[in-house]
Amino acid sequence: MTTPHDQARTVASEVTVGVDPKTAFTVFTDEIDLWWVRGPINFWNGARAVGMRCEPGIGGRLLELYSEDGTDALELGRITRWQPGELVAWDSAVDDVAVEVRFEPVSSGTRVSVTATIPADGTDQGGTAWVRVVPRWLGAWCARRDTASRVPAETGRLGLAVYYPEPGSAARWLAEAFGLGSPDEFTDDDDDHQWIEFTVGNCSLMLFRREEDREPDPAVTHVPWVYVDDLDAHLANTRRHGATIVSDIRQHGYRSYEAADPAGYRWTFLQARPGM
Repeated sequence: MTTPHDQARTVASEVTVGVDPKTAFTVFTDEIDLWWVRGPINFWNGARAVGMRCEPGIGGRLLELYSEDGTDALELGRITRWQPGELVAWDSAVDDVAVEVRFEPVSSGTRVSVTATIPADGTDQGGTAWVRVVPRWLGAWCARRDTASRVPAETGRLGLAVYYPEPGSAARWLAEAFGLGSPDEFTDDDDDHQWIEFTVGNCSLMLFRREEDREPDPAVTHVPWVYVDDLDAHLANTRRHGATIVSDIRQHGYRSYEAADPAGYRWTFLQARPGM
């Protein structure tokens, strides 16, 4: 649970994209389901989400969809300002954060500026995440959208978690030496990040901190992540075959459990989203 602060706080970021402001605004709103990256923690309910939607106009909703027609969805925010080609703003429906996205013409295209404000005594339960994800995801989509498929890119069913004593330093080295690209959810050299994620093709490579006196076991350095269609049935079958259940099913954006095979190797199994 995020603790309220007694002073208002603001976080901001920006990215320059190579399209005009009107197009950038349209991309941000109409194409949100195309630039939104479908990683393990990028939905509130990763086991059910089928997409994202932005309804146009003041009063429109930002939605995490659990059905294609939008009748089953989580409202992430309600739009308070709508100026095509210039500005879109909303109040978060999941916490107290207010978000503003501005589109300003520059010589190379459009500067997209994202500002999130948490009021005094307000909470941030994820509403400020837009500040982190928009520059990386929107910028990458704008760079490739002219030749890209208009079908949302779905995450692969196999991922890998790797544990490092200093995950931030490791992420930077992996990006530079192995050419893995820029990791998501990572902007500096801070080794205290709880989650650092690379997208390799359509698969997730996640870096976590390894601590000698805490779980996971210090001997565990690499853990495969496997998405399955029925997590409860999968767990039951795993138990029948005598696996050690390291952690039972839990929900944290994604729904998952962890088990060890007879050789002691750790595996994480996750509920696949519809259509994965």
